[in-house]
Amino acid sequence: QVQLVESGGGLVQPGGSLRLSCAASGSIFSNNAMAWYRQAPGKQRELVASIESGGNTNYADSVKGRFTISRDNAKNTVTLQMNSLKPDDTAVYYCKLRQYRWGWSEYWGQGSQVTVSS
Repeated sequence: QVQLVESGGGLVQPGGSLRLSCAASGSIFSNNAMAWYRQAPGKQRELVASIESGGNTNYADSVKGRFTISRDNAKNTVTLQMNSLKPDDTAVYYCKLRQYRWGWSEYWGQGSQVTVSS
């Protein structure tokens, strides 16, 4: 079983920065992908950024150049550095881990609120 614990959300002014962190624990296979999703009220959940165990990343167009995803494989953590934040970034951010070990499985964190407002 895998558990994900998120931290780092909060309130920030437009143009500010915030860093989200997600720590995974449990039966984690070395070959896995971790990602950040977000969901604003009344909107569908969307992928923000993802990173594979080998370091390959991809980003949503709306956050390219502003957000950076990284991971520490030894600690099984993933972070999302968010710069130049906009009000449209306001959402609940979810950490996800996907892996293959005796079959495909994925796990989600409980979510962390990010509010960008002046």
